[in-house]
Amino acid sequence: MIERYTRPEMGALWTQEAKYRAWLVVELAACRALAKRGEIPAGDLAQIEAKADFDVARIDAIEKEVKHDVIAFLTSVAEFVGPSSRFIHKGLTSSDVVDTGFAMQLRDAGKLLRAGLERMDRALVNLAWKYKDTIMIGRSHGIHAEPVTFGLKVAVWRAEAQRNLARLDRAIAAISVGMLSGAVGTFANIGPDIEDAVCQELGLEPELASTQVISRDRHAEFFNTLALIGGSIEKVAVEIRHLQRTEVLEAEEPFTAGQKGSSAMPHKRNPILSENLTGLARLLRGYAGMGLEDIALWHERDISHSSVERVIGPDACIVLDFMLHRVSGLLEGLVVYPERMRANLDKMHGLVFSQRVLLALTEKGMLREEAYRVVQRNAMRVWQEGLDFQTLLAADADLQGYLSAAELGELFDLSYHTKQINTIFARVFPAGRPA
Repeated sequence: MIERYTRPEMGALWTQEAKYRAWLVVELAACRALAKRGEIPAGDLAQIEAKADFDVARIDAIEKEVKHDVIAFLTSVAEFVGPSSRFIHKGLTSSDVVDTGFAMQLRDAGKLLRAGLERMDRALVNLAWKYKDTIMIGRSHGIHAEPVTFGLKVAVWRAEAQRNLARLDRAIAAISVGMLSGAVGTFANIGPDIEDAVCQELGLEPELASTQVISRDRHAEFFNTLALIGGSIEKVAVEIRHLQRTEVLEAEEPFTAGQKGSSAMPHKRNPILSENLTGLARLLRGYAGMGLEDIALWHERDISHSSVERVIGPDACIVLDFMLHRVSGLLEGLVVYPERMRANLDKMHGLVFSQRVLLALTEKGMLREEAYRVVQRNAMRVWQEGLDFQTLLAADADLQGYLSAAELGELFDLSYHTKQINTIFARVFPAGRPA
């Protein structure tokens, strides 16, 4: 992934140095397990543990000749270790090292992603409670519908963030699996006890059964989970983009001192953070699709998945890490305009109460179809002539026999639409408002 979207802590997990370091950790753990079984002399194990290292540039040079990255890696390690290196990689195949090392990288990346998601969750919690009772218009199809609160809108995002935390935990568990079963997965040259010992040391679960690779449904689950989280971030970003439109302007991204919105128009304050998040979410969905494509491999193993994972492994983790911290900063600095929210709500001259009038008429005995016709007829005049909805209804002869002026007036009460907000918040925040 390009440097622009790479945060240092996540980027450090995906360097060539980090990949080879993970491979070396796997190889050393296997040597220790074999030594306990008596297959590597203690003196040789001591030499391996003391001297084992590698040189990235040397690996690159060797690979140009041998055309095999694991062999190039092992050759470089052997140059550091000396004669005792004959015991390194004993009974293993390349994928034992590559897949187990990759699992460690994905697991560690997943932990960083979880920390980023927790930050986003905290920002959502704070925003939801701050604006729990801030009235605004709810919209369906982009058109004014009925009143909601901005806090309720954010509470919906927060509930989704909680589901994403659970999904990510499951995905991390699914990917935290190692394999040391040898060529085609039969353990012919290395026993299951070695795999168990190595996985225990590395904090992984042993794969229940493998071919020559760990089954890629695990990886597909991981990358699809990242795409789901990206989709949730995009959901927030798209909403903020809409709310920041000039004709709406109910919320706005933070605009910092010295920031410029347009090279041509000095007045512009564009939702660039949200638009960036929307674009990056598209990348994650592409990576998720590639993860699904990698599930079906030929027989016990091919390497059609390898080239894909060299890209989507680091890129997906780096992109989502960047997105999580960008959306968190956006939410932490979000500028909200309650007065504009109320002004936009009032633009429709009371039309937002049409359903309540409809229900009241049916409760009074009017047939629903007739009640709908009466309410809609007056609503259309509001759309076309900009008149006051309540005034029109009060003058409608078809309605007067069912609702008095006082009863009609009671229907135009905003608190009716927010009376269950506390109940909804109790569901989303069962522990109550955080201190």
